[in-house]
Amino acid sequence: MKNRQIILAERPAGVPDEDTFKFLESKVEEPKDGQVLIRTHYVSVDPYMRGRMIDAESYVEPFKVGEVIQGGSIGEVIESKSDKFKIGDMVMGMFGWQEYYLATENEVRTIDTSLAPVTTYLGILGMTGLTAYFGLLDIGKPKAGETVVISGAAGAVGSVVGQIAKIQGARVVGIAGSEEKISYLKDELHFDEVINYKTTDDIAVDLKQACPNGVDVYFDNVGGEISDAVMSQLNTFARVPVCGAISSYNLEEIDLGPRVQSLLIKKSALMQGFTVGNYAERFPEGARQLGQWLQEGKLSYRETIKEGFEAIPDAFLDLFKGKNIGKQLVKLI
Repeated sequence: MKNRQIILAERPAGVPDEDTFKFLESKVEEPKDGQVLIRTHYVSVDPYMRGRMIDAESYVEPFKVGEVIQGGSIGEVIESKSDKFKIGDMVMGMFGWQEYYLATENEVRTIDTSLAPVTTYLGILGMTGLTAYFGLLDIGKPKAGETVVISGAAGAVGSVVGQIAKIQGARVVGIAGSEEKISYLKDELHFDEVINYKTTDDIAVDLKQACPNGVDVYFDNVGGEISDAVMSQLNTFARVPVCGAISSYNLEEIDLGPRVQSLLIKKSALMQGFTVGNYAERFPEGARQLGQWLQEGKLSYRETIKEGFEAIPDAFLDLFKGKNIGKQLVKLI
C-alpha cells in the first residue's frame, strides 16, 4: 500500500502557491504493539495553518519544511494492535494531509457517530465550535439586549459565534463578503443585521445604521480595515475577543493601522487575544453544551466540502478567497 502525502516544500512569501506544497508517496507500515493504522476520510483546512508555514515564534510550533502538513483529520481504523481500538472505529487526531497514518493509541480518540454526523467533530463540535464557545462566552460575555458584531461571520467560527450570541439574547450583526453569505446569515441563522463589506460604499456608515446603540462585543476574525471601522463604534466597557486576523496572514509587509490604545482607554474597553488551546482543560464542558444546543435545534451548521486528495491545497487557499461558508473540509473517500 502507498500513502500519498502533502508536505511543506518551502515557506511562502505572501500567498501560498503550487510551489509551497509537494505531493509525495511513501510506504504504509504495519502497526506494532500499541499502534493503529488509520485511513483518512476527512481533512480539515484552517486559516491558522498559514501562520504555521512561516518560521516565527507563535503559540504553536511552525510546520517543518519537508514534513507532512499537520491538521485535524478523521479516519477509520483499518488495522489495530491496541486494546483501545478495533477495526472500523472512527477516530480523530492531528494526522493531517495524508491518506494513511500509523498512530500510537494515545494520539487519537474515538468519536461517536451516533450522536452527530462524523464531520461535526472537525467543525461545530470540534475546535471551531469550541473556539466560538469560549471566545465569546469567556471574553465577550454578551448580555441580553447587547449588540454583538462578528467579522468573518459566515465562516466556521463566526457562524457559531452569532448563534451562541442569539442564544444569550443579544442583537447580532454579521459582516461577510458575498450575497450568498449574507442570505445564509440572515435567512438561516437569523442574524438581526448583516453587512456585505465588498459592496458597501462606507462600512462605518452601514455599521452605525446596523448598530444604533453602538457595539458592546466585537468578535474579531479578520483584523484590518473592517476591524478599524468596528472599533471606532465601541461602547463603554465593550469587549473584543481577538480570534483571527485573516486579512493580514498573507501580507509581506508589516500590517499598519490606527492605534487603539486611546480608544480602549476612553471606552474602558477590553481587547483580548486568545487561542482555543487556552481552554483545553474545559473542552468537555464546551463540547457538552454545544452538543446539547445542536440536539435542541438551537445551533445549525454549514460545511463546504471539496472531494479528492489532490483538492486539499486548493481547499486551503479557498479560505483566503472567501469561498467557503461554514467549515471547509476535504473528503478523501
